[in-house]
Amino acid sequence: MSYLIKNETELRALYGEKSPRADKKVLTRLDKHCRSFIAHSPFLTLATASPELGADCSPKGDAPGFVRVLNDQQLAIPDRPGNNRIDSAVNILANPQVGVLFIIPGVKETLRVNGDAVISVEPELLETMVVNGKKPRSAIVITIREAYIHCAKSLMRSDLWNPEKHLDRKELASMGQILADHMKDGLDSAAYDAEMDSRYRASLY
Repeated sequence: MSYLIKNETELRALYGEKSPRADKKVLTRLDKHCRSFIAHSPFLTLATASPELGADCSPKGDAPGFVRVLNDQQLAIPDRPGNNRIDSAVNILANPQVGVLFIIPGVKETLRVNGDAVISVEPELLETMVVNGKKPRSAIVITIREAYIHCAKSLMRSDLWNPEKHLDRKELASMGQILADHMKDGLDSAAYDAEMDSRYRASLY
């Protein structure tokens, strides 16, 4: 006997019919509520997919308002310095379909945005994204296909914003220890940890 779901018919039989509101709440444009959510969000996750390597999800964060709403169907995400893997950007070149999840600390609901993305280096746009005198190298401009508020159940179950549930970082291995174990190239984990915060802060923008 197989315990794997093989098609949507079996899946619907397992879960039942979806709530009528699940479709009714979906917008094709950013209304005042979506705009307000984006303006208050300092963090998002960006899902992309490569035809060869499959799905990928990348975190993006900055001060609230770092994502620019260009009009009621477009938004722009600055691409700040990272490790130059540029996985999201490479994926977008091959497959423009993306998904974004906006998160606001202390708020149980999230905002989901799906659409098609391009990589822009338009000078006028990048000038609006300057922080500490530095422009992002590019911006991810998304034309929205659908946008909707996602219910609070997942954050309620996780109790994500409860400070009493926050983990003491010392209960996990340090970043240096993890990298040393993963890369096995002789990395001095103690030296890496000692320099990590200052190195990060020097290269945030």
